[in-house]
Amino acid sequence: MRLVVVSAGLTSPSSTRLLADRLAAATQDALAGRAAVEVRTVELRDLATEIAQHFVTGFPSARLAAALDAVAAADGLIAVTPVFSASYSGLFKSFFDVIDKDALTGKPVLVGATGGTARHSLVTEHALRPLFAYLRALVLPTAVYAASEDWGEEGLARRIVRAGGELARSTAADEPARGRRSDRAETPPEAGRETADAGTEAVGGSSAGTGSGAPDVDTTAAIAPRSLTGAITSVDPAGGFEVTPFEELLASVNRPSGRTAPGRAGQR
Repeated sequence: MRLVVVSAGLTSPSSTRLLADRLAAATQDALAGRAAVEVRTVELRDLATEIAQHFVTGFPSARLAAALDAVAAADGLIAVTPVFSASYSGLFKSFFDVIDKDALTGKPVLVGATGGTARHSLVTEHALRPLFAYLRALVLPTAVYAASEDWGEEGLARRIVRAGGELARSTAADEPARGRRSDRAETPPEAGRETADAGTEAVGGSSAGTGSGAPDVDTTAAIAPRSLTGAITSVDPAGGFEVTPFEELLASVNRPSGRTAPGRAGQR
């Protein structure tokens, strides 16, 4: 199980990195005994210059390319940012601006943020969650925000354990799907076409294709062409159908009837 942690903290030591490490540890504890976990941490402050150069040149450096590839290949992602001006940091946003637009599709993501005051606690909902939803990631229900006064409190510890458990369950549940995706990737296109051809042959009603010994009946003959200019008025069980032109149907509707009221002939 490959778990990648993206930390946008700018100082060392950093409360953002501390929160990221605790979320990763909680996920590992929840996965203990179920899967071996390989954790890789990406410190964005070490890549700040290279991210800016990528915006200008359009080409990532070797270190930045390795970080982007690690995020794309991860089974689960933990992304934590400090709060600047009531939102994620510019460095954090810049990193996810240069990542491939399909890299996070369907990937479980646990988001977190740190700030100096509880006033920013909704940043995970109005900034982080929409960002990763736009990238088509699966953002986990529990997002963790840690203000300065939260450290050492039981409430923060409980949120970290709950969020780590959600990420563990999400990545573990996705493991069979990853196997199926891998199997489909290894199936040559010709095999898929052969299966489709076999299915089409069986639907056509050929006894040679189904092996059931049933008589050859072209069931497609009972399906009217889309270019008909009338209505199907009778169907033969053997597979035929009769179409009455719309003009005849209208004439029969407007035909006078002896049972109509006087002066109302031809009106129905």
